[in-house]
Amino acid sequence: MDHLNRAPKAYKDNSFLNSPAARPVRLLTEYLEPFDRLKRFDINDTIVFFGSARILPAKMAKKNLSDLKNKLKKLSAKNKKDFNKILNDIEYAKMDVEMSRYYEDTEELAYRLTKWSKSLKKGNKFVICSGGGPGIMEAANRGAHRASGLSVGFNISLPFEQFPNKYISESLNFEFHYFFMRKFWFAYLAKALVIMPGGFGTLDELMEILTLVQTEKLNKKMKIIIYGKEFWDRVINLEAFAELRMISPQDLKLFKFVSTVDEAFDELKKSLNESYVKK
Repeated sequence: MDHLNRAPKAYKDNSFLNSPAARPVRLLTEYLEPFDRLKRFDINDTIVFFGSARILPAKMAKKNLSDLKNKLKKLSAKNKKDFNKILNDIEYAKMDVEMSRYYEDTEELAYRLTKWSKSLKKGNKFVICSGGGPGIMEAANRGAHRASGLSVGFNISLPFEQFPNKYISESLNFEFHYFFMRKFWFAYLAKALVIMPGGFGTLDELMEILTLVQTEKLNKKMKIIIYGKEFWDRVINLEAFAELRMISPQDLKLFKFVSTVDEAFDELKKSLNESYVKK
């Protein structure tokens, strides 16, 4: 008697698993797999760093500027098109050098926080967490790595800019497809948030967390540090929300502006000690 070949089990059928019909299954895996892995590594409390993927380390930014200046010296002024392009690139490179201080400050702050956290001797307390990519994300993971501590990278698959940096703890490198599942994991474990200079993505992450705290959807203490008041005053006026009655004046107390590593470290250490260590 002839027998039909066995059909593949649904959970082994890649064509089904990658189809629109299986989207709920894929969503569930982006909750369950991180939950299982984080539990195995005893990661319950994180300090999340948000910021631009485009900010360079100071050494790299200065080298890029130096290379462009040397290139300009060798180029004839008669070649106007290339000459003007390099002049324009130099202006961008100068801005990269100026902004690179935030990379260095992020690394140093993450380093200090990791050293302090390790001194608590209570498991993997207050682990540094980033979006896992380059720029500010890399700097945060790099600081934790320099302090010989664990750090988490919640990466997201994007067509540009986003790739895992080499400083994430190997077993804590995650890759997400869905933004909202990635955001869930940022918010779920975080006990503090550090917002470094960034673009649309950084603003999106800041506003989402502020909304969750404002509406008390996050049932925990969350210290929110916004770093670099000089930068943020140029791109957004949070005080105007209160002046125009779009938020309560009390909502301005949901976050704290700081401008130095010392100030940020002291604020975070004090808040985390009061809310989570001394209890």
